[in-house]
Amino acid sequence: MYLISICLISYNFLLIISMIFMMMSVLFIYNDYLVFIEWEILSVNSNSIVMSMLLDWMSLLFMSFVMFISCMVIYYSYDYMSNELNMNRFIYLVLLFVLSMLFMIISPNLISILLGWDGLGLVSYCLVIYYQNIKSYNSGMLTILMNRIGDVGILMAIVWMMNYGSWNFIFYLNLLTNNMYFMIISVMVILSAMTKSAQIPFSSWLPAAMAAPTPVSALVHSSTLVTAGVYLLIRFNYLIEGWFKMFLLLISVLTMFMAGLGANYEYDLKKIIALSTLSQLGLMMSIICIGNFKLAFFHLLTHALFKALLFMCAGNIIHNFKNNQDIRYMGNMIIYMPLTCICMSISLLALSGMPFLSGFYSKDLILDYFMMGNMNYLIFILFFVSMGLTVSYSYRLIYYLVMSKFSFYSLYMLRDENWKMLYSMLMMIIMVLIMGSMLSWMIFPSPIMICLPWYFKNMIIFMSIIGVWLGYEMSLCNLNLLLNMMNLNSLSMFNGCMWFMPSIFTMGVNYFPLFLGFSIYKSIDQGWNEFIGGQGLFYKLKYNSIIMQFFQNNNMKIYFLLIFFWLMVIMLMI
Repeated sequence: MYLISICLISYNFLLIISMIFMMMSVLFIYNDYLVFIEWEILSVNSNSIVMSMLLDWMSLLFMSFVMFISCMVIYYSYDYMSNELNMNRFIYLVLLFVLSMLFMIISPNLISILLGWDGLGLVSYCLVIYYQNIKSYNSGMLTILMNRIGDVGILMAIVWMMNYGSWNFIFYLNLLTNNMYFMIISVMVILSAMTKSAQIPFSSWLPAAMAAPTPVSALVHSSTLVTAGVYLLIRFNYLIEGWFKMFLLLISVLTMFMAGLGANYEYDLKKIIALSTLSQLGLMMSIICIGNFKLAFFHLLTHALFKALLFMCAGNIIHNFKNNQDIRYMGNMIIYMPLTCICMSISLLALSGMPFLSGFYSKDLILDYFMMGNMNYLIFILFFVSMGLTVSYSYRLIYYLVMSKFSFYSLYMLRDENWKMLYSMLMMIIMVLIMGSMLSWMIFPSPIMICLPWYFKNMIIFMSIIGVWLGYEMSLCNLNLLLNMMNLNSLSMFNGCMWFMPSIFTMGVNYFPLFLGFSIYKSIDQGWNEFIGGQGLFYKLKYNSIIMQFFQNNNMKIYFLLIFFWLMVIMLMI
């Protein structure tokens, strides 16, 4: 009863607050209204420590989405985590995670942003190691240590902003855009956003974080942890100028390309969805670099909806398949789990940009806007190839799960009757179907019409059709093809292992320090130090004390022998 009350109270509270924030955001957009709340805690040497809150349409709308997805995830978790003994601890961790994200969203102050930013990192570590095994511990350490780089970037930006007398960065964005000294803050903020949003070369922690429970993955990959870096760059969008812009654009497009390639080679269901998140984060970063932060925020919200739904469907499938995540064991799921397959297919089609789903309204606009920009050929080609790869792995997943033949070893417990899970998924699918058009009317003051040449407009359709065909061909990989692919084993390993980033940034970073420490330990601590250090001195003193005790036993034989010995010595000396 206690567990039921925690889940239901959290669900109802978050849902009500989400609806209130949604109505407030509509009101703020309509009236072009903004509320800035500031509370001075301490003032020392002209530096004031201030608790600030910025409530505008962007922060209220984002908080509304975070709370809605969180309440659905908590309701979904009640059935998914039903065998968990510490269910209340899990719910408290999720609520703390959401609170940290909300704290970061409303903060125009770097100090309070750091509190929410660090809270996200700490609670995400606790959630990644929730299933206490070696794999979870390794994934948790990789996640938190890579995110610590971004935390250091925020700390250094805080230190540098002491020169300006306040940590409210929002006061200085327009004034100090071209300031040479403010460039250091730009570099630190971009570094922090790259680590939290897992851009190259910090991408390896994102698939590793799949060791967390699936409801946590639905929350992390939709609207909380990985989107924190994108949201920070949206707030600091005035600072991304000059070579920063081109550097970040190249990194984000390469991240899209790498994640799309890796997802087409992957067979783990959750890792495919994690790599699709990485690809969409690169898309958001690239559109910020082009200069349209509202469009990036629009795609951030639509992506949060269908990605949370995608993880919920994947969790239901994994739950029914007895924690099996290999898509090669699945197939023909439309017969056994029809509602889950319908939800998953709609979310994958939204990810691909199918017309009139939520992903279409943001993705089509992003592609049209990108073609209007003055891009070089490398970035242009990589961008559209990455878009084709997104369609490819989405349709590959649909073919494997829905249309291919059934490959599992047992039909036991394979049913579509987890109604608490299905309730959350059906609520999310309504949002996926309607929120794209609603947000496009809310965020943009007038309808956007972009006129392009016919070959540009048709190129999007052409790349989508090629992606559908490539996904179908990738789903037909049989044993003969896999044996023939062994001739290209190095290329397959390179593309399937995220360009060796997990190996480079785990063993590549750890091997030499660990080897050096082991050598020092063996040669000094267990080598010379054993003879000339405290251990050697201990054994020497112990040996001498045993001899002295032997001579001091008051034994007459010893005294006579010593007298005889010294008499012989004296006689020899004479």
